[in-house]
Amino acid sequence: MIEQVLSRRKASFGVKLTVKTLISLGVIALAVLLPQLVHLALGATGGMQWLPMYLPILLGGCLLGWEWGLGVGGLSPLVSFAITSLAGSPMPALARLPYMIAELAVFGAVSGLFSRRIAENGWMAFPAVLLAQVSGRLVFLAIAAIFESVSPLSAGTVWSQIQTGLLGMVLQAVVVPFLVLGLRLLLIKDKG
Repeated sequence: MIEQVLSRRKASFGVKLTVKTLISLGVIALAVLLPQLVHLALGATGGMQWLPMYLPILLGGCLLGWEWGLGVGGLSPLVSFAITSLAGSPMPALARLPYMIAELAVFGAVSGLFSRRIAENGWMAFPAVLLAQVSGRLVFLAIAAIFESVSPLSAGTVWSQIQTGLLGMVLQAVVVPFLVLGLRLLLIKDKG
């Protein structure tokens, strides 16, 4: 969506790159900060139930497109792990880090596949987010099943985590598209 907005405004390649980079940095910062706030307010179980890192990634994919969505999805857990490790309590935990990188990369890429269509019709944010969520969670489950014999996370454990986070996923499936619709209204001034 951002690409289409910038193209309509005849922005140069340099401006597009700068804007997308700044938005990406904001998405990554939010993906690091939001889980900290949720864990502070609700404890570790709050993070597993509300999945706060997922919201900015879904939003970033819808806004930035699949390439940038893939990037912010893959980088966010790494940046969060690096920063929180310095504080002595890494989030996500090292055992879960590769799973989150893959899952969130899928979230960002799949929601980003809809970015151009969202620019044309904001309501496309709803299927974008739903498909991204289902795809990301399936990848999480598939990776756990494939590497079950060498990983601390079994497919059963992952399935239990998916069920625990269902309420957070449903909430995000509503909140993120409405955020995208609101941003679209602000950025695209025509009636289309």
